[in-house]
Amino acid sequence: MAKTSAKNEEYGVSSIRVLKGLEPVKQRPGMYTLTDNPLHIIQEVIDNATDEVLAGFGTRVEVTLQADGGITVEDNGRGIPTGIHPEEKVPVIELVFSRLHAGGKFSKSDGSGPYSFAGGLHGVGVAVTNALSTRLDVTVWRDGEQSSMGFADGEVVSALEKKRSPRLKSQTGTRVTAYPDPKYFDSAKIPEDALVRLLRSKAVLLPGCEVIYRNEKKGTEETWKYEGGLGEYLESEIVGEAVIPAFEAKGFATEETEGFAPGEGASWVVIWTSEGPLKRESYVNLIPTVSGGTHEAGLKDGLYQAMMAFMQAYGLQTKNVKILSEDVFSRASFVLSTKALDPQFQGQTKEKLTSRETMKLVSGFVRPQFEFWLNDHIEEGKKLAELIVFQAQARQRQATKYRKKKSSTVAVLPGKLTDCESDDIARNELFIVEGDSAGGSAKAGRNKEFQAILPLRGKILNTWEVDADKIFSSDTVHDIAVAIGVDPHHKEGDPDLKGLRYGKICILSDADVDGSHIQVLLLTLFYRHFPKLIELGHVYVAMPPLYRVDVPKFKRRPERKLYCLDDRELQRTLAQLGKEGIPEEKLSISRFKGLGEMAAKQLAETTLHPDTRRLLPVGIGGITQEVTQEIMNLLMATKGADGRRMWMEEYGDRVEADV
Repeated sequence: MAKTSAKNEEYGVSSIRVLKGLEPVKQRPGMYTLTDNPLHIIQEVIDNATDEVLAGFGTRVEVTLQADGGITVEDNGRGIPTGIHPEEKVPVIELVFSRLHAGGKFSKSDGSGPYSFAGGLHGVGVAVTNALSTRLDVTVWRDGEQSSMGFADGEVVSALEKKRSPRLKSQTGTRVTAYPDPKYFDSAKIPEDALVRLLRSKAVLLPGCEVIYRNEKKGTEETWKYEGGLGEYLESEIVGEAVIPAFEAKGFATEETEGFAPGEGASWVVIWTSEGPLKRESYVNLIPTVSGGTHEAGLKDGLYQAMMAFMQAYGLQTKNVKILSEDVFSRASFVLSTKALDPQFQGQTKEKLTSRETMKLVSGFVRPQFEFWLNDHIEEGKKLAELIVFQAQARQRQATKYRKKKSSTVAVLPGKLTDCESDDIARNELFIVEGDSAGGSAKAGRNKEFQAILPLRGKILNTWEVDADKIFSSDTVHDIAVAIGVDPHHKEGDPDLKGLRYGKICILSDADVDGSHIQVLLLTLFYRHFPKLIELGHVYVAMPPLYRVDVPKFKRRPERKLYCLDDRELQRTLAQLGKEGIPEEKLSISRFKGLGEMAAKQLAETTLHPDTRRLLPVGIGGITQEVTQEIMNLLMATKGADGRRMWMEEYGDRVEADV
């Protein structure tokens, strides 16, 4: 029997560490919140307060930036329950602030429960705030009692204390004071401008709600209260004269609405201007989605479909001018507030909505409402049509300047390339796809008007140490260069990019280790030999899902197909579905072995469609070129094998192996 090494003996049952309570947050705060400053962890507390208003139980939210660095958020809602939890046998208020995935927002699978529509989905919100604060104090007024509890570094330091409330029994509410721990953030200072914008937006989205902000350090106080809601706010924000009156409307599902729970829907206001900066804001259950998402895509689609129907009905289309959705949307300022029962966000920071059904939800209400509005305001609709035709003509003129080269013979382009029809470089997209089978699915699922597909066979050449005049010895590299229409070049200088044929060059590979390897090799090729394409923002990485979860019909919700990017997102999705009351044994979980296994419709919906895909831009970032070169040499150079081995020995235990 071989002798067990000392190093192997060190790896036993005692080596496995189980992170309890709030330890996972402290270990890796970036997985749970933004760490550039503490604004997001304070926003979690603010969201809880405004959720009370959204649910109809509060009318006021007060935020105070204290002189000692603490931030206090107080509302006049129902107050957090303070009784003993029947299963956990500890005060509910303690669970809310000291346990991940604990809260009242899980109990809403059928639209009932204390929070039918809320931004907090994963139950990690204020628990994260507590974990990343040196001190957090909570006071609750409820049931004629005043209850207080204190935490330090996420641990209880002052047990729940109850006494008779000095307020009237009807005067309920919650007050939370947090002191963010500077060691978890790049900057301990909360950006006041961003905080003020956030608070003002809450007032906009909650007509009649009074939002108060105090800065004790400066001795200032601001109050917002918008009775006029979205329209009043947007009209005060836009610069320039509106082409037509504001289009403001709303639509929400009822008991008879198929596929959506009662109360789901949206309210919106859209204003078109011919010039000046645009103002665009979107929210889901009062949560600002600064990166947009599928609800914005639904607004865009609804406006486009309605406008096209109107223009066709009144003969407003112009010969040789094709209207695209971006032409309708290009001069539109909007505020969109969506209510969704179980919204799916990209990450815990909730900056982008990814729920694919929400696009259908919003579009389904916007289109008929806008069609009705246009037919009730025909002259205004014609003015808008003129603006849209003008935008389309301007886009076509711009595209002509950069029209892709029309070769005299088809043989110039790679035979494997399935090209697109459009000549608009800014709109065109090339997907470099791993494997012929995946390429077949991509070809069937693409939008042939502006999406081109170039399938690759096997792994490409590692070009890190290959000179530019020799990289064409690889047929694959040659095909890529010819397809994009740009010659290899150096970072310095001014290379000729006039032949560029696609505004977006997207790397699409399997969501596994081999796919990641191909990504690295292609990114190495672009960084080493086509750096200007990265510098100018032309290179992207497409993110296909690894899992599909089939959710059966449950109460008021229809059957659903949820796609998960990776294991972490799968676990988060399963946890959420469990909180909705759907047992895991009723779910069907499929893991895609590769892109070729996905049906064309699935690939289109999850990875190709501009409104529902995840596409990551590749950029140089803030790291110096010297450091980048050093890292790339370590990872990709032939002589870097010893360094790679040492690096793996030191950091290899951090990887979550896909075996």
